[in-house]
Amino acid sequence: MARSRDFLERFRPVGTPGAAAGAGVPADRTAERGAELATVFALLAATETEADELLALAAAQAAEIRRTAQDQARALVAEARRRAEAERAEAAAHARHEVDAESAQLHEQAERDASATWAQALARLDAEVQRIVRHVVHELDARAGQPS
Repeated sequence: MARSRDFLERFRPVGTPGAAAGAGVPADRTAERGAELATVFALLAATETEADELLALAAAQAAEIRRTAQDQARALVAEARRRAEAERAEAAAHARHEVDAESAQLHEQAERDASATWAQALARLDAEVQRIVRHVVHELDARAGQPS
């Protein structure tokens, strides 16, 4: 869009004031600048095309890099899940082994405690049997001395 200044520029006198001369055509500075820059823009067209091609190539390479990275990420996640499952199984086996070892120790301790209790019971059994026998003999003797 032309600016108002450019529009007014067209009505400036062409020559200096003085004797009458032939009619002049107002200068179109915008058109002159456009013509001046047209060759520069024409020379830049090839560079602009090359830049567009480079951008398209870069976009394609970026998409390929993104796809490769996504594939690598999926592979890493799959490997991590597989390893996590193996680690869980190993941890569970280790925990079972520890529980089994602790259970075996507790069982052995229970067996020792039971043996000790049984030994104490047997040791007290003789004394208790002797006491009961003495009591029964004493009762029998006491009843034998009483008339029935």
